[in-house]
Amino acid sequence: MEIKIIKNGNLSKICNCDKEITPLLLMKKERLQFQYVVVAVKIDNILYPLDHIIDSGCTVEYVHIGTREGLRIYQNSLIFVFMRAVNELFERPKIQVKHSLGDGCYIETFSRFLLTKDDVEKIKKRMEHLIAEDETFEPLYLSKRQAYQYFEENEIKLQLLKYCPKNNILIYKYAELYDFFNGPLVPSTGYLKLFDLKYVPPGLILRFPTVDYPDRIGTFRPLPNLLKIFTEYERWGNILNLSYVASLNQKVENFEINEIIQVSEALHEKKIAEIAEEIHQKRNSGIVVLISGPSASGKTTFVKRLAIQLKVTGLSSFVTSLDNYFLDREKTPRDEQGEYDFESINALDKELINNHIEHLLEGKEVEIPKYNFRDGKREEHGTKFHISKDQIIILEGIHGLNDVLTPSIKRKNKYKIYVSALTQLNLDNLNRISTSDTRIIRRIVRDTFFRGYDAEQTIKRWDSIRAGERKFVFSFQEEADVMFNSALVYELGVLKRIAIPELMKITQESEQYSEAQRLINLLSFFVTIPEISIPRNSILREFIKGSNFDY
Repeated sequence: MEIKIIKNGNLSKICNCDKEITPLLLMKKERLQFQYVVVAVKIDNILYPLDHIIDSGCTVEYVHIGTREGLRIYQNSLIFVFMRAVNELFERPKIQVKHSLGDGCYIETFSRFLLTKDDVEKIKKRMEHLIAEDETFEPLYLSKRQAYQYFEENEIKLQLLKYCPKNNILIYKYAELYDFFNGPLVPSTGYLKLFDLKYVPPGLILRFPTVDYPDRIGTFRPLPNLLKIFTEYERWGNILNLSYVASLNQKVENFEINEIIQVSEALHEKKIAEIAEEIHQKRNSGIVVLISGPSASGKTTFVKRLAIQLKVTGLSSFVTSLDNYFLDREKTPRDEQGEYDFESINALDKELINNHIEHLLEGKEVEIPKYNFRDGKREEHGTKFHISKDQIIILEGIHGLNDVLTPSIKRKNKYKIYVSALTQLNLDNLNRISTSDTRIIRRIVRDTFFRGYDAEQTIKRWDSIRAGERKFVFSFQEEADVMFNSALVYELGVLKRIAIPELMKITQESEQYSEAQRLINLLSFFVTIPEISIPRNSILREFIKGSNFDY
């Protein structure tokens, strides 16, 4: 059989095999060398474990931890090792993988006593020992009925299995532990040498390599504000009695979802009102409100709702977007691939932005430019504005928190808001739903309705968008005066109705096929939620249509 080997995105070689072979053995046979740890393989664009048997001609592409898919596999595998280490060290522990935090994920584990710093050190040493043992993660391909038998005493897993979209399930056995993940794991623990644990009471952060630095663990950067907002929204989840997807699905089946929607939206409104009141209290400083956040975080709707809440306090708003200040296309910087880098702060007219904000705060009139995205040029005549004493300037854009844009404005005159969709609902206690997954699903839906891009194009561009966010957005999030979580606990049940059909249009011939299938599998765990009860001013309406705001 003829096997084509893709290495680093390019056809490396064609080889012939007389019998069945696994990608792992093929890699050794052909003496393939990779810069980073290879963790899985794509066979004809379908993601498989490295020990999957190849029994016919195909195209093989090796997946390493310098890719989004490879890093996810590495993380899930390392979480399984963490699970075993904790089970061996503590009596009947409970483990909850909560959410991403910086270059790792925040985990809480409960036993007879609260976790201590010494406990974290013990867990780390035990994990290092288990990794050195290089034990196998044994894949078991089971029917759903068979899978139930392995989780008889685990109510969380049993509830999730009820909603599993597949009749055949891949479960992994590791020593005496059994679990399943939304994708394959590495063949054995020896692949997982790069990790760290950081004690962040009452839990810890399990730290990984990153896509930017897949060969090492970076310097730890505390994110207290981000952790605080996650904790706040976890309390909201407790108010709603929702922690996992199964509990949300049960609310839908019991006809209780309308209350969940109403409470979720009310909590959003309450938070926006609190932010507006704080701005009102600072109004005598002559402040400018700067709003930033990653793609598909709902910044536009947040700004419109904030403006309404500011009116309730007696303040009107002058709102403008950084998009108005793009340089003409020929002046836009290019990235390493020679493409226009619209994510770069240098794609904006920084001097003009600073001058306009400065002049507006002084009561002077300015002419706000209008950018023509089709022609890639700034229009000759914009709109002239000046602000009155009871008006607040609101400037929105991904670079909003970067002081390079407003160097002449004192910090006391800036009120910075960071907006992101920080998912608080997980599949179960080990399988988290990442913030990035929520945002890409939002973006797929929005691009379908409003921007003329199909799901394949959106997924293809996502890595570039994420790289820009890591460089220009996330590094400034801790400088915010306040963070707003735009995620809604029920939203994936709504988005699936639109996203799944779009994702299913991506054929197996596409390089984006495996990612599309993973997102379909994730969304399939959710019971569909109808749109009828979603308020017209909801942030979700920015993506699914039907908003009473103009965009």
